[in-house]
Amino acid sequence: MTGPAVLEEILRTEAPYVLSALVRRFGRFEAAEDAVQEALLDASVQWPRDGVPENPRSWLTRIGYRRMVDLLRTEQAAHRRELQVGIGEVVTPTGPAAETDDSLTLLLLCCHPALSRTGQVALTLRAVGGLTTAEIAHAYGAPEATMGTRISRAKQTLRKAGARFTPPGEAERAERIGAVLDVLYLVFNEGYTATAGAELARVDLTQESIRLTRMLCRIAPDEPEAAGLLALMLLTEARRPARADPDLGLVPLAEQDRTLWDRALLEEGLAVLDEVWGAGDPGPFLLQAAIAAVHAHAESAAETDWREILGLYLLLERTLPTAPVRLGRVVAAAHAFGPVVGLRLLDEVDAEHGLAGDPLTAQRVLAVRAHLLDQRRDPSAAAQFRAAAELTANEAERDYLVRRASQTRVIVDS
Repeated sequence: MTGPAVLEEILRTEAPYVLSALVRRFGRFEAAEDAVQEALLDASVQWPRDGVPENPRSWLTRIGYRRMVDLLRTEQAAHRRELQVGIGEVVTPTGPAAETDDSLTLLLLCCHPALSRTGQVALTLRAVGGLTTAEIAHAYGAPEATMGTRISRAKQTLRKAGARFTPPGEAERAERIGAVLDVLYLVFNEGYTATAGAELARVDLTQESIRLTRMLCRIAPDEPEAAGLLALMLLTEARRPARADPDLGLVPLAEQDRTLWDRALLEEGLAVLDEVWGAGDPGPFLLQAAIAAVHAHAESAAETDWREILGLYLLLERTLPTAPVRLGRVVAAAHAFGPVVGLRLLDEVDAEHGLAGDPLTAQRVLAVRAHLLDQRRDPSAAAQFRAAAELTANEAERDYLVRRASQTRVIVDS
């Protein structure tokens, strides 16, 4: 019998391909997503009882096709004869094609210019990334109900705009690249540190975002930010083998065994970055990749050039003045000049920009403050660790913070 976690992973992985097949066949995005959701519901009931079929994607596509026909029959009874095509004629590929991929076409469709940037990103995360509305809401720091409304509105806008499931032309594709990059970045982040659940990471999401970014780099070879994002993903994913310990759980960067880092991914990421660095003023993804490259070049945490990282964060903040970037600058300054400087800068930046009140950084502000206080052997660090733990739904992250709070109390009491 297939366990719930394995079943959920299969359904999440296959859903975008099934959606792509239905949208390609019928040209109706909103109705196709409804049909896919019904197919997933059928699978969640039948597969635990009967077992997962040999080709899950074909099974889901057949069921989704039937549901799609039923939906369109209800809307357009006059077209019944056209819609009553044999289910057996549906051909579902067992995997993505080498050069053209329905997932990428679907991604570009979701980044249609008729949508706002928020709508583009949210809809693509839902349709291509397979994230739930709750996960997307967390990524945006918005209430789940609000994000659900945005996604529904985006689908309606696509329908009214008459958007079709066809690859956009070169000029139109260039206009959508920025939204596509944002989408892939958010999907990767959700995979690298999951919003909720027992697992620290979701490898399916990190691998899928890397795969799609590679493809994007092939079709847009002159887009340096696409290469920057790919380099950032590769350099970050390379650390994953050292991020978790079977006994200790989450392992922070400073404590990781760097011999466990994936050397192939590191070398590929550094090569991608070297190829495009210096071609012009670097954008946000290239700068973040450069920060990751500094970590990659350091053989140990002690050898990390934090002053160089701080300089890169200052450049990054000029192009991307967001709460997470500002907090990253604080962390870099604390490593470069000590916890006293870090705490003072954290207070200054928080007072000026309200980091603690930003949903994207509230939990991280507490965690950063806790670590800096702990370095000073300040007894209030434990309370900060516990407060940070209460704000995360990721069990691995929460366990780490609770453990740090306990360790801090031991030091204080001794």
